[in-house]
Amino acid sequence: MKFLLILAALTGAPVAAFAHAHLVTATPSAGSQVAAPAALVISYSEALEPTLSTIEVTDAAGRRVDKADLHTTSADGKTVSVSLGTLAPGEYAVVWHATSIDTHKTEGHFSFTVVK
Repeated sequence: MKFLLILAALTGAPVAAFAHAHLVTATPSAGSQVAAPAALVISYSEALEPTLSTIEVTDAAGRRVDKADLHTTSADGKTVSVSLGTLAPGEYAVVWHATSIDTHKTEGHFSFTVVK
């Protein structure tokens, strides 16, 4: 691979960018304490392929509380949202899997707490 990059640089050939979609912001954010949100919104560093990406939100008992309706909420394809059911006070876990439009995959997790 290194040889190909050097060869491309020397010959002026274009080199494809190999980008991965990393989490930039989340609302609610990791570790935050919030009033019950109606949705979870995540912005990534790259545009996503929403049909190949997921966000799952579970309560402390492991029950899924999102509505599994992931959809793009920005024109550039970098922000997605999933609707949430009625959330009682407590801690919630978020697991996300992002596939960028160039098919690179990333994943992560965080939690937030709903307070009265």
